[in-house]
Amino acid sequence: MSQTLPLIALGGAAGSVLRYLMVTAIGAPLGTAAVNVLGSFAIGVLFVLLGAREGWHFLLVTGLLGGFTTFSAFSLDTLKLIEGGQPAQALAYVAGSVALSLLAVALGAAIARSLT
Repeated sequence: MSQTLPLIALGGAAGSVLRYLMVTAIGAPLGTAAVNVLGSFAIGVLFVLLGAREGWHFLLVTGLLGGFTTFSAFSLDTLKLIEGGQPAQALAYVAGSVALSLLAVALGAAIARSLT
């Protein structure tokens, strides 16, 4: 545990900076979409290649890609459900996550607008 949090923090800081640079270079929303797709691809590769190597997993998957995009973790969770023979649960997870996230962002924006 003593090494876990610093590895996640280091990776997260790097991932956040990379996300900012990429979105700035390309522009939103295409930059954001590119980050989400690239992050999803990278987490799939690292999930297979790293296996149970915890140090690298914390640094690269949880930290770097978590800072780069949480969409990659969402995509990996969906893939695990599909590969685990649970396509209906995967579909429900995707639909529910997207719908609830859209509702949450709309609610948050509405509350913030009402306070200003």
